[in-house]
Amino acid sequence: MKSSEPIFNIPPVMVALIGAMVLVHFGRYFLLSPDADLEFLLRFAFIPARYTAIFSAGPEYPGGVAADVWTFVTYALIHGDITHLATNMIWLLPFGSAVARRFGRARFMLMFVATAVAGALAHLVTHAGEAFPMIGASGAVSGFMAAAVRFVFERGGPIDAWRRPDPANYRLPAAPLSVALRNPRVVIFLLIWFALNTVFGLGASIVPGAEQEIAWQAHIGGFLAGMVLFPIFDPVSALQHDRDVDADSDDR
Repeated sequence: MKSSEPIFNIPPVMVALIGAMVLVHFGRYFLLSPDADLEFLLRFAFIPARYTAIFSAGPEYPGGVAADVWTFVTYALIHGDITHLATNMIWLLPFGSAVARRFGRARFMLMFVATAVAGALAHLVTHAGEAFPMIGASGAVSGFMAAAVRFVFERGGPIDAWRRPDPANYRLPAAPLSVALRNPRVVIFLLIWFALNTVFGLGASIVPGAEQEIAWQAHIGGFLAGMVLFPIFDPVSALQHDRDVDADSDDR
């Protein structure tokens, strides 16, 4: 009998990432005073105005040059309230776990950093000079969703084999992006995802329990990064996918 571990066991790197987010959230809630929490946000949230201040006489932000760098990632570990945290975790668990099973710890964390940075860059470009801090893992979560789309819809992959889970389902070679974008299931997923984010962009939805509108530009930045950067981090050779396609053609 094949093990069902890929479905029911969360990869350790996912447990560590979620644990870090939970520790940050409850550490802020239980350990920091309002003033200390504001100082924390100024040091670790992503604030577009921080970068405007570099080239102007604007206010100086805590953390200096180091914070100018680390806030491109650290903002993704911070959440507005428990609902905001739980919402991101609900989406991170299935998509992040699928990517973690395929990538392994190091590549998974590199993808987290890359997609968080991409989300922050997209937010910076569209909110230049804004002093309101951006927090939340949704940019990176969107990146993991895009990365998962690159392989979960492959024939014999995790979606097809969910009744008979096997680690090998997560290691099938992924199609090149040009081929993946002709897969009807991928196209439908992309249309739904971008439609929902368009609705968010029009202001029809806000983060539950928060006053700030969803940073949908960061979602798109992270998603596009996950889609495009996938082959850089993917440990499974794309060449094997081409051989498998050729073999299928020969069989016919």
